[in-house]
Amino acid sequence: MQYGHFDDQAKEYVITQPDTPASWSNYLGSTEYGAVITNNAGGYGFYKSGARGRFLRLNFNSIPMDQPGRYFYLRDQESGDYWSASWQPVGKPLEEYQSVCRHGTAYTIIESRFAGIETESTYFVPLGESFEYWRLKVTNTSDVRRKLSIFSFCEFTNQWITFQDRVNLQYSLFIVRGKMEDNLIRIGIHDHLSSNEDDPGDSVMKTWMGLVGADLIGYDISREAFLGIYGSYHNPQVVVKGRCTNSEAYGDNACGTLQADVELQPGESRQLLVMLGVGEARTVGRLKMAEFGSLVRAEQEFHRLKNYWHSKLESLSVETPDEDFDHTVNVWGVYNCLITFAWSRAASLVYNGERDGLGFRDSVQDILGVAAAIPEEAQARLELMFTGQLANGGAIPVIRPFEHTPGKESPPMLEEYRSDDCLWFFNAVPALVGETGDVDFYNKVLPYADQGQDTVFGHLRRALEFNLERMGAHSLPCGLSADWNDCLRLGYYGESLFVAFQLRLGLTEYAGIAERLDKPVEKAWAEAQRDLLDAAIQRIAWDGEWFIWAIGDDGTVYGTREYEEGQIYLNTQVWAVLSGAATAEQAEKCLQVVEDELFTPYGLMLAAPPFVTTPVDVMRSVVYLTGIKENAGIFNHTQGWGVMAECITGNGDRAYKYFRASMPAAYNHRAEVRQSEPYVQAQTTYSTFSPRAGNARTSWLTGAASWAYYSATQYILGIRPEIDGLRIDPCIPSDWKGFKAVRRFRGKWVHIEVQNPEGICKGVASVTLNGEALADNLIPADKLVDQNEVLVRMGSEGNGF
Repeated sequence: MQYGHFDDQAKEYVITQPDTPASWSNYLGSTEYGAVITNNAGGYGFYKSGARGRFLRLNFNSIPMDQPGRYFYLRDQESGDYWSASWQPVGKPLEEYQSVCRHGTAYTIIESRFAGIETESTYFVPLGESFEYWRLKVTNTSDVRRKLSIFSFCEFTNQWITFQDRVNLQYSLFIVRGKMEDNLIRIGIHDHLSSNEDDPGDSVMKTWMGLVGADLIGYDISREAFLGIYGSYHNPQVVVKGRCTNSEAYGDNACGTLQADVELQPGESRQLLVMLGVGEARTVGRLKMAEFGSLVRAEQEFHRLKNYWHSKLESLSVETPDEDFDHTVNVWGVYNCLITFAWSRAASLVYNGERDGLGFRDSVQDILGVAAAIPEEAQARLELMFTGQLANGGAIPVIRPFEHTPGKESPPMLEEYRSDDCLWFFNAVPALVGETGDVDFYNKVLPYADQGQDTVFGHLRRALEFNLERMGAHSLPCGLSADWNDCLRLGYYGESLFVAFQLRLGLTEYAGIAERLDKPVEKAWAEAQRDLLDAAIQRIAWDGEWFIWAIGDDGTVYGTREYEEGQIYLNTQVWAVLSGAATAEQAEKCLQVVEDELFTPYGLMLAAPPFVTTPVDVMRSVVYLTGIKENAGIFNHTQGWGVMAECITGNGDRAYKYFRASMPAAYNHRAEVRQSEPYVQAQTTYSTFSPRAGNARTSWLTGAASWAYYSATQYILGIRPEIDGLRIDPCIPSDWKGFKAVRRFRGKWVHIEVQNPEGICKGVASVTLNGEALADNLIPADKLVDQNEVLVRMGSEGNGF
């Protein structure tokens, strides 16, 4: 079933049926002032932290999953009928109520039509500001005069720290204070820092709310007064009765309700604004209302916001035979990466504050998806992550940017070290330097988290040494508390083959960087270490048709023919190819096993068969139901790796089959299967070992976003930045006759046309740049002008690039 469509020209996803299989969400604002909003105006708001700065409340894990939110209620003063400007929370019958939601880049527009009244609600946060606009346009489409009352509603938290607000109720129910002053709602939280318990302006956590464009008829700041003791969001008693009570909040719970009455002649429209922000109302609120409080200024800020975000999406645009692929690459794939880069795993409809800050390994990988779109910001984030690396080469698990103090951070406990953390640098750093061409970045000096400092190149050496100094009995890296798979528990000295492949890739990249920096001794060291690792891998890790996945510290080998559960593990098969560890014969065999044993119509399973009897102290995924998450589920983070491995070996048809199986846009016409948003990635999909195969969960903030975009653009399309230029090496489905792309690269525009006359998957026969034939498929950076035309002809004959 289809609930909406892509509008790539407007860079929006348009939801035309509001009863989506789950709440389909979007993000507003920035890492300073952020918000989640759904197609029915549900969601919440947060300042700097989703866990410790949440000022608007959401009832997590409820039905519906997105309430409360940012609501406009409308009431006909003559009939007494009422509804909301979004379908929910009132929920009028859909045979009478029409709704369209347009999720855009950091804004959402919700249109409704009911009982002869049309509304358009626009929600966004102006660039660089710590407040949000709710703009409402109301139009009378009937042939009679209409008198309407309009009520805003949001629910403030009592304490910005989520645990205190939602769990420690014997404290948080007695601290909130809300007053009306100079037509502004003033919310403050009384605590031990307040100098005046009667004045919320003296409290630390403050919000304000005001109305523009209509007279303020009334207000309510007490949630209980607005909803009624036995009312709810779908039938608030103030709306039912048609008049605010002018309540204030003194303990219990606070809300933001402002009432305006309008009278509309047939065909007439009115607009009004609600402005909501953080800061003291008497100072910040008044200043912001004075500067930004007009419909004209709101419209200017809206266009400024759209232009800003749209410019970020211009790093690559494509035209291929698959429009779903185009939707993904041109708009939603990169936008998903940008939002994930901003918020890591800190705030969504599922992430409820348990991950506060930037998870180290997640955030390093997230750079892959945004390096082309925002290279300067990507480099700044990468530098921040380097300062989370410890002098011993390991890493602190989470970086909280607003508190992080390089050189003074405490190392984790011994049992808390993860084996993969800093090895992700060997994916992210070459990708960034390839984008910028700034080789001198390797010489930049950055502090360690706990003590000392080093160049970026030195940091990379310590990352390798961390694993080389922690090898197990079979000369493979120890898994420590976990490798990428947090469910894997091998014992501290158990050995992870996945990390062995990561380490091999790291040694190869390090050797290449050393050669570029003219450091032959370092290059020789890395290659010698890689030779030793290769010997260990070939000696212990190949089981005849596939690679094992681990060795416990008791010597148990997991992933062999004899071990029935989790016998085939996706990560080690595809990373054997990505790292270059697999021979050509091994690559062919293990990738065939992946297709035969792990592929489903919805993507590649992480492992199979499921874990049922494996001890929980070895594989914690046994706690999950079979076919979900790490227990033979489809973990979408890994899908890009499968695609990349197939592209490396030239299997374009299989690579694209894998990509499309897990591509959200491919489910737009059957959204009831996937259930999550068809425009962004989700963390996990139920596999065929589950009775609910295809259902996807935990959308938006996931490593799947970066790896999917990275694999699509740099491996399927094969448009890969390198220090010396832009390499074009497509691996596409054989039935594609070609594609077109426009790539922004180091301030220049490269217009690329790829032709595939022979219907092959991989192989470039010729390349021309601005009419000049090139010697290979690398477009030299020093030959680029402002506007460039590149023609790539694929084929089995020719120069054989």
